[in-house]
Order: sequence, then C-alpha cells, then structure tokens
Amino acid sequence: MLIGRRVTVLGAGIAGLAVARALALHGAQVTVLEQADQVREVGAGLQISPNGAKVLRALGLGDALEKAGPATAAIEMLDGETGSRVIRLDLAKLRPGAEYRLVHRARLIELLAEGARDAGVEIRLSQKVEDVDLSAGRPKLLTAMGETIEPDLLIGADGLHSRVRRALNGEARPFFTHQVAWRALVPCDEAEPKVAQVFLGAGKHLVSYPLGRGLRNIVAVEERWRWVEESWNLRDDPLTLLAAFEEFCPKVQEWLEAVREPWLWGLFRHPVARVWQGRHAVILGDAAHPTLPFLAQGAVMALEDAWVLAQALNKFENDEHAFAVYQQMRAGRCKAIVEAANRNARNYHLSGFQRTLGHFALRTASIFAPGQVLNRYDWVHGHDVTTEI
Repeated sequence: MLIGRRVTVLGAGIAGLAVARALALHGAQVTVLEQADQVREVGAGLQISPNGAKVLRALGLGDALEKAGPATAAIEMLDGETGSRVIRLDLAKLRPGAEYRLVHRARLIELLAEGARDAGVEIRLSQKVEDVDLSAGRPKLLTAMGETIEPDLLIGADGLHSRVRRALNGEARPFFTHQVAWRALVPCDEAEPKVAQVFLGAGKHLVSYPLGRGLRNIVAVEERWRWVEESWNLRDDPLTLLAAFEEFCPKVQEWLEAVREPWLWGLFRHPVARVWQGRHAVILGDAAHPTLPFLAQGAVMALEDAWVLAQALNKFENDEHAFAVYQQMRAGRCKAIVEAANRNARNYHLSGFQRTLGHFALRTASIFAPGQVLNRYDWVHGHDVTTEI
C-alpha cells in the first residue's frame, strides 16, 4: 500500500510527472527531483495514441488533454519527392471513438506538472543527483549540493542517461544508427487540416503535423555516416536542413524555409534494460526502454509504465513483488514496440525497386483494405493498461 510512503522520483519529464501524480493519488508522499531550474521542455511535438489517452483520462487529466492539442483526423503517407499520396488512414472512419491527439511536448509537461502538484507532489528544482547507491538496504542519493537523500522508494525516470538504470544494470552500450533527426516548429494556419503526414524518401523521411495554437511540428530524419552527439540540445544551421531535403516537394520546401532554429540529435539504439528493479528502486520510461521515434510511442510507453507501476505498488504490500509484477507486465510489450520502431526506420527509407514495390502495395491497400494497414498496430494502439490491475 502507498498511503504515507515516502517516494522520490528522479526526473520531471513525462514519465516522472505521470508516475508522481499516479502515486500521490494513492496517498504516497511524493517528491520529484529535477536537475533543471524549471520544469520545461524545448519545442517539439508528439502524438498521443488511444493507449496513452486512456492513461491520461484515468489519471483525471482528460479535460486538460483535450485543451492541450487537437484530435487528428487522419494519417497520410506521401511520396517525398512528388508529394503524391501513397495511403491515407482516416482515423475517425476506421476507428470511431478512438482518441488520437497531436500535442506540443511542452504542453503535455505543463499539464502533468500541474496535475502532480494538484495531487500534493513536491517538485524540487535545481536538484542534480551526482550518485545513486543501491548497495545498502535503502537507496541513497547524493546531490550536487552535498545532500544525501534516503527515500523509502526510488523511481528512476531520469531518461537516456539514467543513473538509476546504471546502478541496476551497469553501463549501457548504445550504438549510432547512422541516422540523425532535426526537429523544429514553424507557423501553421489554424484552419489547416489536423492530419499527421509522413513524407517518404530514399534514405530519409519527414514527419509533420499541426499542434494547435498556430504551430506545426516537423521531425526530419536523414541517414548519414557522420556521428552526431546523442543530445536533444544541439542547434543546427537551417540551410543544412533545407539542403538535406532539397529534392522533396514544394510543400516540404515551404515548411523548411520557415525554420529558424532547428535542433539536431543523433539517433542511437539502446538495449531494453535487463533489470528494471531491485533494492527499493525501479526505472521506467526512457530509463528502461529508450526507443527510436518511428512509431510515436516513446511518451505513450512512459504513461503506460507510470500507471502500471503505481497500481502494482498500491495493490501489493511487498515492494519487490510489486516491482517484479510491473517488470513482467511491461518488459515484453515495450521490447516489442521498440523492435517495431526499429523496423519502421528501415521501411521509411526504402529506395529503388523496393521503394516502388512498397508504395504500390500501400496504394493498393488504401483502395481495397485501408483498415488492414491500421490493424497492423492494433496491438499497440488498442491496448488499455488501465484495465490490467
């Protein structure tokens, strides 16, 4: 049971804030430690598929989600060079009642932070943790200010370079995929259709969709051999981005010409953590299962993790048993999603005859069986963790 338990969550991102609210709603005394001086997220967009929307509604944040971003009407895949449609998946027609939303990441962080504070969570900023020690009976955190914190439970929501994951598993060995991604925001007319579009090219692709409030999200991915640092905070020259997609259609050129501050990051594959829990500590989100951004499930997996972990801790009196149940319920699904995202990385960048054949197959499916294409990911989007525990 969680009533009165002292829980420390490391990291005020999507995973950390979601699990903090979920735990606090069950009566835990939750403190979130964030190394930044404010809870913020640099500009980027994300897609919330129905499996993530169900978690946000179960956390009592459904109204806030509706205000955060528009519902998307469809997903389109297009030939990047010509702009011609390969396939359109009309979500409202094919999945009536399913909630797909397009959200600025900063707005999702804001609504989760407000929800956490409303539930009684304390968010402590400028709290950089230098070391995590799990060798004793209780977790010990040493902050940069010299403070030692010993919570009853430690939850590592500290992302790609998680200190809690390292304490549980040792050093990870990610490898560069030879792909880089730019992300940017450009102005968008509110009257534009709320459609997520994927422009496919040989060795590259570009995803774009409206986020509401006059903004359009752009993520552009290119294969390259040059190594790029694994960071979300590298700026690049807008002309470099424009040159990389110079053969793409006029619509894409128009968007890219409006980019002023593109951010660049190298895409690395990380293994799903072998050990998620132990000695009153547990990890979730990117700390446990980083994924490439080719299935739009990174944020949603973090939301699912948060719900399942909180429910398990509230149901089972023994923390280690609750942790084990959580890992058993989540590890297989998350690994499968990560692998599916890896496959999409290849499928989006086909060239030559393979590309022609692939586009023909999708165009044929769009005429005769568009629902079958969407059904391919029913196991992802149709899943509902809020009914599992």
